[in-house]
Amino acid sequence: MRVSITIPCRNEKKYIGKCLQSIVDCAYDKALLHVYVCDGFSDDGTQEIINSFSEKHPFIHLINNLEKTTPQALNLGIKADDSDLKIILGAHAEIDKDYVSNAVALLHRIPDVDCVGGIIENVMEDEVSEVISLAMSSSFGVGNAHFRTGNKDGYVDTVAFGAYKDSVFKKVGYFDEDLVRNQDDEFNFRLIHNGLKIYLSKDIRSKYFVRASFQKLFKQYYQYGYWKVYVNKKHKTVTTMRQLVPAAFVLFNVVGVISGLLYSPLLTEYAAVVALYFIGAIYSAYKKTGFQLAKISSVVYTFLILHLSYGTGYLKGILDFILLNKQPSKKSTELTR
Repeated sequence: MRVSITIPCRNEKKYIGKCLQSIVDCAYDKALLHVYVCDGFSDDGTQEIINSFSEKHPFIHLINNLEKTTPQALNLGIKADDSDLKIILGAHAEIDKDYVSNAVALLHRIPDVDCVGGIIENVMEDEVSEVISLAMSSSFGVGNAHFRTGNKDGYVDTVAFGAYKDSVFKKVGYFDEDLVRNQDDEFNFRLIHNGLKIYLSKDIRSKYFVRASFQKLFKQYYQYGYWKVYVNKKHKTVTTMRQLVPAAFVLFNVVGVISGLLYSPLLTEYAAVVALYFIGAIYSAYKKTGFQLAKISSVVYTFLILHLSYGTGYLKGILDFILLNKQPSKKSTELTR
């Protein structure tokens, strides 16, 4: 298969070289491969790094992304040629040397599959990113996001860094350029809704450099929750049931505290449910860290960030998009990366 890889990018000087080098080192025939780095006019030296790779490896191309947002970047790269297989990748990622070859082999082996993806191995650069990585690879932290937890090999409803047959875009269109976040989840929802199939394979592997900031993690997952409601409104349905859990958790805490203050016997029942949450969080953290009390407490703290930020963003999205019928504000369209 002729394969193209699209990489949305802006101010990724620290990571883009590693990402491109992993593609250069992959085992796939470079005569059948094109890479499109769609950059939003980086001003930190990122473009100089991309150009240096392009000079040495003609299959790597720089495309300027005037809109400076992810879905526009994805569509620019996908439309850049007529390759048989289109892979989307993050600038923070590195692919395994057999990533492309295994994706192509899987599509040949299971011809009714339209998109394949694999397992993300989180790379920790310091103690904070290690803790975040542990929480994000736990089903307690991210639910049944199998591409993070590695708990499944088979048909799924979404993958990260998917490899799509070109025919998919002809049938379901391109990435929704209204979406700053969740554009890949929304696209995969449309894919499934149109009767197409996504397959997750543990043989397709990549690494992802985790952001090392609790503040950035909160903002990122707040946006995920917020924009998920906008996607739901567009499609007039809840696209996945797992997205409701963090919002229910936040709502339960708000109602529980208020009810307990108004009627004290309810406070005991509320506290009992909260205790169950923390028991589950501590046990899940222990499974990831062993008997390391400091790390257990940090992973539990990260679980709280993931759940409260996503849930709060989701509830704010319900208020803005459903109850007040607002359109996304300019501030909400700003990327936190």
